[in-house]
Amino acid sequence: MMFVLQRLTVVLALATLISAFGSSFQYGYNVAVINSPSPFMQQFYNTTYLERYGSPMEDNFLTLLWSLSVSMYPLGGFFGSLMVAPLVNKLGRKGTLLFNNIFSMVPAVMMGVSEIAKTYEIIIVARFIVGICAGLSSNVVPMYLGELSPKNLRGALGIVPQLFITIGILSAQVLGIRNILGNSTGWPLMLGLTGIPALIELLLLPVFPESPRYMLIQRGDEKTAKKALQRLRGWEDVDAELSEMRLEDQSEKAEGHLSVLSLLSQRSLRWQLVSIIIMNMGQQLSGVNAIYYYADNIYATAGVNQNDIQYVTVGTGAVNVFMTIAAVFIVEASGRRLLLLCGFGICCGACVLLTVALTFQESVTWMPYVSITCVIIYVIGHAIGPSPIPYVVTTEMFRQSARPAAFMVAGSVHWLSNFTVGLIFPFLERGLGSYSFIIFSFICLVTLVYIWLVVPETKNKTFLEISQMFAKMNKVEIKLGDGDLPLKESKESLEDAERVTAF
Repeated sequence: MMFVLQRLTVVLALATLISAFGSSFQYGYNVAVINSPSPFMQQFYNTTYLERYGSPMEDNFLTLLWSLSVSMYPLGGFFGSLMVAPLVNKLGRKGTLLFNNIFSMVPAVMMGVSEIAKTYEIIIVARFIVGICAGLSSNVVPMYLGELSPKNLRGALGIVPQLFITIGILSAQVLGIRNILGNSTGWPLMLGLTGIPALIELLLLPVFPESPRYMLIQRGDEKTAKKALQRLRGWEDVDAELSEMRLEDQSEKAEGHLSVLSLLSQRSLRWQLVSIIIMNMGQQLSGVNAIYYYADNIYATAGVNQNDIQYVTVGTGAVNVFMTIAAVFIVEASGRRLLLLCGFGICCGACVLLTVALTFQESVTWMPYVSITCVIIYVIGHAIGPSPIPYVVTTEMFRQSARPAAFMVAGSVHWLSNFTVGLIFPFLERGLGSYSFIIFSFICLVTLVYIWLVVPETKNKTFLEISQMFAKMNKVEIKLGDGDLPLKESKESLEDAERVTAF
């Protein structure tokens, strides 16, 4: 099925920006928001405890409370991921994003008034709730944009959510500077600001269309789907895309909406499911959060002034944003697979070099600067491939009936892996020191090898063409009624499928 290459219309661009700012931005913002003001927040915990019980808080109890404050966020993200499939099937993609703002605005108020209310428990609960918001948005925004986009823009627009995640991280780092809000009086406001993007999305997103694929395939409302598609494409003739959606609808009528259990048992989705699990595990277990966690120690050892470390951290965040912007512009030219291979390869090499640099950091005078360079190179590698691309290919590898359950699986793996790294890395670092990064290097290498052997290129292909390509890998046939789907596989698709079948 051939379509004319589509252009980026105003409606599609604004829908992308508003949904990404209102949802994905918050994910990144809440990842980093408590890092800079952590000494002042812990002081608040201790002071509140002292006022309540008349004695200072024990160090071990304070450590436990702070660990809960940090870890409740990815735990909430896991529970948010479990809600993806039922919500997007019931409320739609746009409807779920609007509903999700509850899980941002309520905790924003809770965290904003925590100091006035003199309760640290409310922060821990709010971090869990805003984690639910992140778990939903990290899966629903890529799904929504993937279904809105024409195939020639799907990769670029699919990276925009990750771009806004990095902008959210950078914004939190900037606001966390001591002279701005990262101080004893500004941190409640800093935590509460997460509600503003949610409010903007709640006001503006309703004027933009719901996913045409959702409306036609899952709701059976072809009239609304056609109007939405015409608004998104900027012209009246959208019959070619509607025909492709109808074919997909007919090929899935016997399946209905797949649950996670039925998804796991589908032979026709075997390689797709394994691939998104491996990529999402590799994305988080590659050590990206550990690198950020360890960066301050590296900078301090390198001789950076303690007061200046916050500015160096902001600089690292800016590099992350810049490289993600670059990925938006090159993904359609280079393809998904190449960016994943290059990204994991760079991260693998950076972890090995960082291990060497940290080992000799105290004995070689210039080695600390090598450590800083390795951190920056790692951030660049992760930003161009492992961070943004798994969301894109998760959208592309599954058809409409399986996509919600697939995102539910991918999101659960993503957040559990995130939680695991945050939980075990301090113990790894204490037991192995700099050699802990060898583990991350090995994970990057294993993920790279899997992608090289299994994951095909999906750029500039329709969802049906991708399904046909994976059907050959899974050794099944996709049927449409009594006959095969009227799709011709490209030479590239066949070669990819034959390579994986041989593997």
